[in-house]
Amino acid sequence: MKTFYHILVSVFSLCLLLLLAACGPSVSSQTNVQPTPTVDKSFQSQRTPIPTVPPYRCAAWSSNNAPGAFSTINIYARLTRNIAPVSGAAATAVVHFQSFDQQLTTPAPSDGGGYVSFTLQLQGHQPAKVPATVDVTFSNIPGGPNNLHCTSAFFTPM
Repeated sequence: MKTFYHILVSVFSLCLLLLLAACGPSVSSQTNVQPTPTVDKSFQSQRTPIPTVPPYRCAAWSSNNAPGAFSTINIYARLTRNIAPVSGAAATAVVHFQSFDQQLTTPAPSDGGGYVSFTLQLQGHQPAKVPATVDVTFSNIPGGPNNLHCTSAFFTPM
């Protein structure tokens, strides 16, 4: 009797398994056809104008990007006209600390290489691991614009 019962349960299980397989999702052999991309010949005539490089450019950077909170660092800036250095321009800098701004001036105009430098004593004004930026502006540029703002220098006291 136990053998008959096992055979009956096996047949019933097999029928149930076939029934579940028949009711399951069907697999489609169709694939979605993607359209072929085409490029119109007028596409190449639509040119984006090449941007012009400004004749006067300047940049600023710090001597140490990760100084101690009470360190003294230098802020450097360079002014160029068509890649050639510009001498004789005055420069000012503004240091943006977390709680106030500090104005810096350079005692001399840009040198023969177009460089100026500012000495900055941090004196713990900026909290550790909080970045500060320095904006440098050149003025009285010989033969150039009245003012030219440089890319900002930055430092983060450690």
